[in-house]
Amino acid sequence: MKNKQTTHSASSFSLSRIEKKKVKKKTKTSKKKKIWLFTLAIVLIAGLGSYVFRKELLIFGFNNVVAPTIEHTLDGSYVPLENNENAEAPGLQPMANNKDRPFSILLLGTDQRGKENGLSDSIIYTVIRPVDHKVLFVSIPRDSYAEIIGAEKVKGARKETKINAAHSYGGPQMSVDTVKNLLNAPIEYYATINFNGLVGVTDALGGVELPITKVIENKSPDHEKLRIEPNKPIYSGAEALMYVRYREDSDFKRTERQRIFLKSALERMKRVDNILNIQKIIEIAGSNFQTNMKSDFILDLAKRVILEGGTPEITSHMLQGEGRRKDQWYYMLDENDVKRTHELIEIWLNPDSTDTDLAAASADDAA
Repeated sequence: MKNKQTTHSASSFSLSRIEKKKVKKKTKTSKKKKIWLFTLAIVLIAGLGSYVFRKELLIFGFNNVVAPTIEHTLDGSYVPLENNENAEAPGLQPMANNKDRPFSILLLGTDQRGKENGLSDSIIYTVIRPVDHKVLFVSIPRDSYAEIIGAEKVKGARKETKINAAHSYGGPQMSVDTVKNLLNAPIEYYATINFNGLVGVTDALGGVELPITKVIENKSPDHEKLRIEPNKPIYSGAEALMYVRYREDSDFKRTERQRIFLKSALERMKRVDNILNIQKIIEIAGSNFQTNMKSDFILDLAKRVILEGGTPEITSHMLQGEGRRKDQWYYMLDENDVKRTHELIEIWLNPDSTDTDLAAASADDAA
């Protein structure tokens, strides 16, 4: 009996070890299932959040993933102006004290090659109204005849010539001073992007949508060869560059295409995948981007765009004039329209202006 009991005990002990292994295996499997289910739950919540909690998720991702990684890159693009007197509209507090008030930016698209300043191919005076979620674009044709402020300090520079020469003479500083003088309007910030960087940035966005309904093609032997096919759902960076540079129709239509591209690029930027991919986009822009806006200001502005949702309401105006030949061909600006544009800017920069005020001032200019 004792032997049998001993045998039975040994057998029980042996089964006990097997059972323990089974229990241990089940525990591991259970843990794996929990991890898998937890991961699945996160994915499902993220998917649901794209509909229900989209803003909250985007802001969380922006604050904790995007902002810390691109702040250093943006710091590298910070280049202050040597002199920016009267940058703010009269009576307005500095932006540091009131980030809700309207402010102005001069956007410059350049064809800079190497270390020398290039001509400004695109010149857009911009007013941003953060609270209203509205933007005003005032396009200045690159061939506009203007007084170049500071030209007397540069050997060989012409005091009166095409406004795009200001950037080649004295970079952003001279461009800002010249546009300030032309429009009699304050400029607090500037931002330049070399068109060479536009291709990579656009491709990083996954391309852009452009309303091209017929073939765009340079036919003059004096112009670079380009051809863009119509009715494509998405256009690449190379095609977008050709789109904004094409100039065989008119300067008016050319500046209009530049505004259309900016609006389309902004819309693409706000897609979830591009917001989370913004580090790559900023790195591609890299040395092709320069501004006197500090990184924290840019990040705060970007966050506002995400929170608002939808594309800002954009109003566009192009300075009016006519082509005329002097020593060369110029776009001679209409003085009355320049005065009207100054008044338009004043109303847009006034934080007390109502939607009715803006609409009345911007009549016939809505984009």
